Amino acid sequence: MKINTPNLMKEIQKLTITARVAMKLAVFGPARKPIDKPTRILVIQASSLGDMVCTTPMFRAVKRAYPDAKLVVLGAESNKELLKYNTDVDDYIVSDSDFSRLLKKIRSMQFNFGCMTSPNFLNLALMYLAGIPLIAVPQIENGYSPYVTQLYRLFIRLAVIKSHRMRHYAPREYFKLLEPIGITSEDTTKHLGFSEEAKRSIERFFEENHINAGDLIVGISPSAGNKIKLWGRDKFAKVADYVHERYNAKIIITGGKNDAQEMQEMAHYLKDTTPVIMATHFNLDELKACIARMSLFISVDTGPIYIAEAFSVPTIDITGPIDEHEQPPIGPLHRIVPPKHREGPQLFVMNARNYDPREARRQADEIEVENIIPVIDDLMKARTSRSPTDF
Repeated sequence: MKINTPNLMKEIQKLTITARVAMKLAVFGPARKPIDKPTRILVIQASSLGDMVCTTPMFRAVKRAYPDAKLVVLGAESNKELLKYNTDVDDYIVSDSDFSRLLKKIRSMQFNFGCMTSPNFLNLALMYLAGIPLIAVPQIENGYSPYVTQLYRLFIRLAVIKSHRMRHYAPREYFKLLEPIGITSEDTTKHLGFSEEAKRSIERFFEENHINAGDLIVGISPSAGNKIKLWGRDKFAKVADYVHERYNAKIIITGGKNDAQEMQEMAHYLKDTTPVIMATHFNLDELKACIARMSLFISVDTGPIYIAEAFSVPTIDITGPIDEHEQPPIGPLHRIVPPKHREGPQLFVMNARNYDPREARRQADEIEVENIIPVIDDLMKARTSRSPTDF
């Protein structure tokens, strides 16, 4: 019998960590000790780009309440550049697969409050073993989440438990995690920043592509990290054809190295009379600066649409199989287009793993171009006046 050594080592490590947590809990009790004023705060957001953008209102709420406190975010390496130039975040720690090394770093920073936005036993153990005296963690309600493992359920009570209701607006649910340090908020405005260097790079890009002040700039992202969300590239092409013909828009197709296929497919379906600008070479800092200059951003529910929201750029989110109530941009600048016929969504913020792929695909495919056109026209009428030179 062949033994999967990496998996075996992970299980041994998890058992060791579990034993350490149990022994410390028996001696020192839970991490629910009230503190007068937090001075070092850790927020763990281990999810994707869009989820991290939707966590930024938490960071602003912390800084409003405790401007002198040091706020540190722990998350994936891919999100480090996303939060760079966010004035609410003092430091960013890249999640490390070496638990002991990460624990040593967290312990050395002497946090007195920590929280995490989604269930994860190892992240809970990390904060507890690091000696953080007050920890807040989510308990999932109103639905099933595969992230709530047996170990998480077993040890959740070593922290302050705050409910996270599925099918409710996730950025607002996150605020509950700050209640143990006296913070309440309803302001879910997203916040991002970018560098002066990125700004100058985009100015050169616009100049080279003859994009001028006053032009209507429409960004389209035809891809997504989770391919089950994909919408027809031929449909995106028809949308691009329409905004060019109807509104004389300058169209920028955005995407990274992993999105080349979807971008090329979309370009293949465009009319010969529809010029587009392909933006595949931007780093994340430049992508933020580029999206901030746009007049409208259209995509499925994927990370860049939340960047657009953070810079007050009007958006159209083709939500497909996701729950449109949990996270997509909301407000007068934003529109969502869900499928009309379904018993319920397939994907949620706290459950993007367990779904019926055939039904999820059907829900994405059901949305037609004819469902998008009136939304574009409505948003063009309703959107506030924005100058493409405003940064």
